Amino acid sequence: MKPNFEQMTDAELRTYAREHRSEEDTEALRVLFNRRKHNPEAILFYPPKNKQEENEQFELFKRIIDEKQKKVDSKN
Repeated sequence: MKPNFEQMTDAELRTYAREHRSEEDTEALRVLFNRRKHNPEAILFYPPKNKQEENEQFELFKRIIDEKQKKVDSKN
């Protein structure tokens, strides 16, 4: 009998998926990945198509890190 993946926490799903890697069942991974899509704070980076996109992504990544660090610093 399969566990109810919808009721499992993300940590439980990751553990289950790691422990059952060799199996054909990918349902746990599907549930976990679907949860990630719905995270409103998620920032997705896709592989750059050229050097210019790579540089733009790198600059954006640095700005995001700087902003997050400023929030942390302002809380302390």
